[in-house]
Amino acid sequence: MIAATMEKPDVVLTGRKVVGGVAEGEALVTRETISGWGGINPMTGTIIESRHELKGQSFAGKILVFPGAKGSSGWSGMFHTARLAGMAPAAMLFNIMTTKAALGAVVMRIPTLTELDRDPLDLIETGDRVRVDGDRAVVEIWKRRV
Repeated sequence: MIAATMEKPDVVLTGRKVVGGVAEGEALVTRETISGWGGINPMTGTIIESRHELKGQSFAGKILVFPGAKGSSGWSGMFHTARLAGMAPAAMLFNIMTTKAALGAVVMRIPTLTELDRDPLDLIETGDRVRVDGDRAVVEIWKRRV
């Protein structure tokens, strides 16, 4: 959204780059880890894990904010399939660096940051406008106005 980038952000975070690039979009936030193998439908970008708080919601084209990945090494393969189907997130922010999460970001080729200077789960809510600049390792947040 071009209007958001012209306004001063409400919050700015800095972190560590996992994958470079720039993406902007609506945030989809969960405090629960995501299982790639059996937890998502890569053809729709929908979380299908039975007890997950985001069950039935799609991360396609959104800024996915989550603590990290769980499950098998199939995580990256499922997220790679989501990218090929055009259903990958626009960018990712996560707290816990694991090989699953890092490899998933690399195969999706989406801007991804971790080790942010403040916990993104405390500052970003679903529906907020977020710009992830992986090249500069900066996250800009525009809070959703109700």
